[in-house]
Formats: sequence, C-alpha cells, structure tokens
Amino acid sequence: MTVAIIGLGLMGGSLAMAIRKLPMIRSIVGFDHNKEHEKEALALKLVDKIVSFDELKKTDIIILAIPVDAIIACLKELEGVSEKTTIIDLGSTKEKIIRSVSASLRKNFVAAHPMTGTEKFGPGAALEDLYHDKVVVLCDMEDSGEHQQEIAVRLFSQIHMRLIYMHAHEHDLHVAFISHMPHLISYSLANAVLHHEAHENILNLAAGGFRSMSRLAKSSPKMWGDIFRQNKTHLLDSLSYFENELAQMKKLIQQEDWKGLDQKMIDANSLHEILK
Repeated sequence: MTVAIIGLGLMGGSLAMAIRKLPMIRSIVGFDHNKEHEKEALALKLVDKIVSFDELKKTDIIILAIPVDAIIACLKELEGVSEKTTIIDLGSTKEKIIRSVSASLRKNFVAAHPMTGTEKFGPGAALEDLYHDKVVVLCDMEDSGEHQQEIAVRLFSQIHMRLIYMHAHEHDLHVAFISHMPHLISYSLANAVLHHEAHENILNLAAGGFRSMSRLAKSSPKMWGDIFRQNKTHLLDSLSYFENELAQMKKLIQQEDWKGLDQKMIDANSLHEILK
C-alpha cells in the first residue's frame, strides 16, 4: 500500500519512520503546507517523495498529522476518494472532528489519538520509536468501514502500539484532565515566572523541578491553541477541579496546617503507584 502523510512534523515524521519497514507498506509520500518542512522531510528520507494534494487523494492510506482545526478543513478537501481509501487522523481531540466528517466520507475515516509526543516540532524532531509501546485511542470505530477498521488496527498493531477503544465524548473528557490541562498549566507557570523573575535569575536558579514542569510550555502554540478551542468545555471543567485542589493547598498553608498539607502530598504520591 502507498501511504500519504499530511503534516511532516514530529507526529507525521515519526510515523513515517515507524511504518517504513512494515510489509504492508510499499511507499510513503508526503505533503505539508510548510515547504521547508517538505524539503527537510525529503532530506531526512522520512518520505519517498512529495506530492500534490490531488495526487495524495489517490493513495491507499492518508494520515492527517496536522493541528486539529486543520484536520477539519482537510477532511472537506478529501471528498471523492475511493471507497477503499483509509483516512486516519492523529488529532488530540475527537468529538468535534468526528462531527465534521460528512456522511459520504465517514466509512473512510478512522479517528485515532496516539498518546505520545514531545514538546519539539518539525521534521527534525521525528523519532523512530515515538510510537513504540504507546497507547493509541481509537474512537467510534463502529462507524468506520470494516476495511478501514482492519487497516488501522493492522497499522498501529504492527508498530507495536497498544489499542484502546473509546467513544469520542469519553476520550475528550479524559484527555482534558490528563493531557490538555497539564499543557495549559505549564504555559501559565512559564508566564508567571517570566513576569516575576529576571532572565538571569531564571537561568541561574532553574533546577530540575521547574524545568520538568515548564517543559510542555515549549510546545507549539498553534497546535495547542486549536486543541484548547476544540475541547473548551472539558478543559474548563478540568481547570475548575484543579483550581479547587490548588485553593485547598493554599488554605492549608495560610492556616499553617502542615499535617493537612503533608496528607495532601501523600495522597498525590499515590499517582505514581498507578503510573509506574
């Protein structure tokens, strides 16, 4: 099969590296609105060639590795592909994207969210093992065609991903807490420090804890702005829960209730029993 990857940055480039040796893949072609990304992806041998948008519509599998608003716009341009074509998006939101898919294209479409990534972007950020042993969430699969379901499952399984099935609404609710809220908090933390501390103090005093918490603030504002807009309702709910937790800890400090604060921190430690 020939795979077309739209978006040749971290996610698209890494997927190209991961699938290149699969028996089911004959060739990989690419397309990106950023022409420098196209040149870089070719130079790095992430794709075999760059094609026009009309050419990529004739391929067997089309991967949408672009920001979530761009996915919605792109799906409108993919009308008229063969009934055997499989279109897979890698967006971090699912409900709004799925609602945007036309009835004529719905069987072609598979809504996927690989739970992986880094704060870096562009073709040079691509990693061969980015997807290995990571979770991919497949949403509302019962509405995809049988052929498209089979192709998506084969593709993700063969690059050693762990498949989880969810409804789109459930997915967006969970990722608001586990992914989207942490990114927004990281941006907020970075701005709070930038507005309060001189650059030389940040450079001299920033240690592992601050660097870890602010790492996500290096992520693409364009990509994350789209995600925040699409998942606004669930994101605001998750932020309300976070604000409540933060207010409780602030109150414990104000009241010098160090025992109560210790218990809050012990409770938080239990998260890493789940994650280990």
